[in-house]
Amino acid sequence: GGGAPSAVSRSRISLSHVSSQPRSSILLAARGGFAAASDAYPSATISMHDTPREAENPAASPVSSAVPAELVAFAAKMRADGQSEAAVAAFGEQYVKLFRGETGLIRESDIEPVVDLPTLDRLRSDPSGSPAESADLSNLLSRTVVLKLNGGLGTGMGLLGPKSLLTVREEPSVCFLDLIVRQLQHMAAASPASEMSRAPLFVLLNSGATATATRSHLETAHGLTLGVGWHEIMQSMAPKVDAATLLPAEAPDGTSVEEKANLEWYPPGHGDLYVALAAPAASAVDAECADTGEEGVSALDALLADGYRYAFVSNSDNLGATLDAQVLAHFASSGASFMMEVCERTESDKKGGHVARTRVTGLTDSSDGESAGALLLRESAQCHEEDEAAFQDIGKHKYFNTNNLWLDLQALKTELDARGGILPLPLIRNPKTLDPRDKKSMKVVQLETAMGAAIENFGNRATALVVPRTRFSPVKTCADLLALRSDCYVLSDDGSISLSPQCDKPPVISLDDRYKLVDAFETLVPNGAPSLVACSRLKVKGLVEFARGCVFVGTVEVLNPSDECKTLPAGVYTDTTVEL
Repeated sequence: GGGAPSAVSRSRISLSHVSSQPRSSILLAARGGFAAASDAYPSATISMHDTPREAENPAASPVSSAVPAELVAFAAKMRADGQSEAAVAAFGEQYVKLFRGETGLIRESDIEPVVDLPTLDRLRSDPSGSPAESADLSNLLSRTVVLKLNGGLGTGMGLLGPKSLLTVREEPSVCFLDLIVRQLQHMAAASPASEMSRAPLFVLLNSGATATATRSHLETAHGLTLGVGWHEIMQSMAPKVDAATLLPAEAPDGTSVEEKANLEWYPPGHGDLYVALAAPAASAVDAECADTGEEGVSALDALLADGYRYAFVSNSDNLGATLDAQVLAHFASSGASFMMEVCERTESDKKGGHVARTRVTGLTDSSDGESAGALLLRESAQCHEEDEAAFQDIGKHKYFNTNNLWLDLQALKTELDARGGILPLPLIRNPKTLDPRDKKSMKVVQLETAMGAAIENFGNRATALVVPRTRFSPVKTCADLLALRSDCYVLSDDGSISLSPQCDKPPVISLDDRYKLVDAFETLVPNGAPSLVACSRLKVKGLVEFARGCVFVGTVEVLNPSDECKTLPAGVYTDTTVEL
């Protein structure tokens, strides 16, 4: 996610029952303070309202040894911006780690590879594992939330609006969000009302940068009104840290208010999902509590009170991440609190994160999770340079996180309650410059978290399921987008997109760097995407425009050495290099 904070930056979910429910009993944070909810710091109770002078003087405060004075300035800045107490507390926990010099690195000597995991293919081949026999499917679906991460602007692809509104198929034009809605509507229509009391609940984790455009599109294109056809919780924003002083980073004098917000704030990663769920919901209850100073119910409490037990969480740009009934039934019957969908790593995945287990002396890996260390997630930013070779060893660390997660909401609430409303997540230190466009601007640190890292909080109540690549089809680059728009993918009536039966695997596509951003990419394909169903590899170098009717077969390279854009004529190009 990205963009400046706005009036909708507060965490909210609009569920119809909320106003009639008891007020939340969840321990989000003490009014005016918070407890650092990390087992590593059980005594680090931090008052976010201490003055810097009190925090610096051990005699003035019994907890001052755990309180970096600089933290008070961050708390004040976040509260002034309207960030929730849950967001303030979560930031504080990560800041304490930064202040104490923790790197967030996970050393190879502290982990074990994951040897074996259950697979979706095995489940599908086992007749006894069918949804009808493993669980009451209709009941499960009516108690399930489909939660899509929708806070991102796709700035890496040059987008100015929500990435979920990017056109992924043409004729007719549809975006990620359109297909997600179609998938959910198809599931609801396929199950008669007599079999399913209600459809799965559709929830988006929006940000201040995506909420307005998303709401407008859903209402205009699908007639879905917030609070009726869909619901939202809001991602928080965090202040950037001046790398030199560890104080809140400040934009130069004379910077406009809007630009100042853009420069000084950032979204703290999708680990913020748990903060958004724990934060008070914007509802009638807030109005009831306004005079008493009490907090409204949290979004998580609201969902549980309305009878929802399970949540399927995934990225909005991963069209392979559909609500699979068999996976849901497997998760529910397993009794697990947390399940991560993983895929087998290939050479192209070796620089990405992987799952592992904590190393426990005398224990060995076991697929049942009872006799081995807890599952954990190690991202590339958490790998020490000395461990790089082991990190990239796909034979040793075989599985990566798809970011398709399954949560038992009641178990999540229990975990949050036990930890003071904060789910401890490993720190990811992300060094940046204050202005991403100016590498000479102030050096800052962004404190980020990954939602998949929560897996280690659940010990042997967490599991993972190996799924095929069809459940992992994200669009991260314009090359991915070109493949998705082409005929090597097929769009079904139910909103799902899958690889064409005529295509063994998607082509490897390499585009000139000038097509890194979407606006430039559109100049390559103004007449529509070429046929790639029989293409294994495509490389484009130089200023090129594809005419309508271009068909690529095998390995094809298109080159234009001149500075003038040239059109590749319609035709079939087979295992060839074309110089325009």
